[in-house]
Amino acid sequence: MRTLVHNNGWWMRRLAFLPVHVFLFAIAVFFVVRMIPGDPVRTISGGQTMTPEQYEAARESLGLTGSVFSQLTTFLGNILTLDFGNSIINGAGVLDEMTRRLPETLELALMAMVVSSVLTLALGYFVVTKPRNPFSRVVAAYARAAGAVPDFCLGVAGIFLFYSVLQWSPAPIGRYDSLLNAPPRVTGLPFMDALLSSDLILMQSMVAHLWLPVAVLVIAYAPMLLKLFIRSLEQSKDAQATKFRIASGASNTMVLLSIARRALPSTVAMFGTIFGFMLGGAVIVEQLFAMPGMGEYAVQAVTRSDFVALQGFLIIVAAVSLVVFFFVDIVNMLLDPRRRPGVQAEGS
Repeated sequence: MRTLVHNNGWWMRRLAFLPVHVFLFAIAVFFVVRMIPGDPVRTISGGQTMTPEQYEAARESLGLTGSVFSQLTTFLGNILTLDFGNSIINGAGVLDEMTRRLPETLELALMAMVVSSVLTLALGYFVVTKPRNPFSRVVAAYARAAGAVPDFCLGVAGIFLFYSVLQWSPAPIGRYDSLLNAPPRVTGLPFMDALLSSDLILMQSMVAHLWLPVAVLVIAYAPMLLKLFIRSLEQSKDAQATKFRIASGASNTMVLLSIARRALPSTVAMFGTIFGFMLGGAVIVEQLFAMPGMGEYAVQAVTRSDFVALQGFLIIVAAVSLVVFFFVDIVNMLLDPRRRPGVQAEGS
């Protein structure tokens, strides 16, 4: 008989590595952003003539003077104090802008992730339990085409079909009708704040404006989850443990739960990657549907050579993705303790 010897601090080591990963990514961002063509000082001046003294003073205000090493150490020191600087275009604090915009983008990605998860579980079970059903074959073919169509193509096609042709969707001009007032800011998540305000008209407008962008993200990224879940279910269904449960007279419900428990860890591990894709997809979809959020901010930073805003955007999005990966790891290791670091099998 084999037993597992657990290390109770398995999650603490994962948590301790989070700031290390952010630190390493910040170093990479520092060098990559400075390779972008364009002179930020000239951007600030708007093309106006500057004296050498004015030019050097502007470079110093942006932290571009001194050696590369001194610039890097100053940059990392500011990151440690959560000082991401101010946009060189409008002077607004980068952290303040991220605090305002990030929840809106996260909400869109989370909506798509929840819908994708529910569809993955429901359709995956249907395909595996009823493999000869015509609908199951269509779903399986859809899953095999995972990632075949980019999100921006689906977005453009969706706007053309559902807004221009069928008129099932309102104009892609934001999260709600422009004549309505924004909900009182409580959580920073627009739809959640609308729910808390009990404004039915605003909620209806949000549902009407959000269903299409959410559907675009789901159609673009759910097949990846579905493909992996179907494959894991099929492998778990044919495993010896499943055959033993069936032979021992276990109920269908117990057999299905056993199959799901063994199939879920690999699918859950994929959630972090898919959420990262959806977060990036949400940035693109926000641009297509004229929704203020991280997408608008990132595009403005790139087009205006605002390297301060761009590096803050990259670091904060990376930090959010790392936190999501951390929670995915925790859930995965709770589902399957054998995946925890430091776990050893002992015979007895």
